[in-house]
Amino acid sequence: QKMSVYLEDGDLRPFNAVIETPSDGSNTVAIRNTGHLEFPLSACVEAEVDNDIANFMDSYSGESKIVQGGAIFTTPFAPSVASVHVVLRTDGRPLNAR
Repeated sequence: QKMSVYLEDGDLRPFNAVIETPSDGSNTVAIRNTGHLEFPLSACVEAEVDNDIANFMDSYSGESKIVQGGAIFTTPFAPSVASVHVVLRTDGRPLNAR
């Protein structure tokens, strides 16, 4: 699966997605910041999130990863994981990711 995301203001409107993952083999989510170096984004990936997606970003206790422009952030997870939740946010700058 592939998706491209572009937002004018990644702080005002962060990107949230729940991605279903097939259970055949190992699974990995890769986030590529296709923006310029001066447009970093924060990314967090959480496996098996509850149905309360609206409050996920505010209640997320894990660490988000800063992904500089042109960089890739990869997160592997167990084959038994049925879905992952991806949150991308900026400090108000445009967000451009794949």
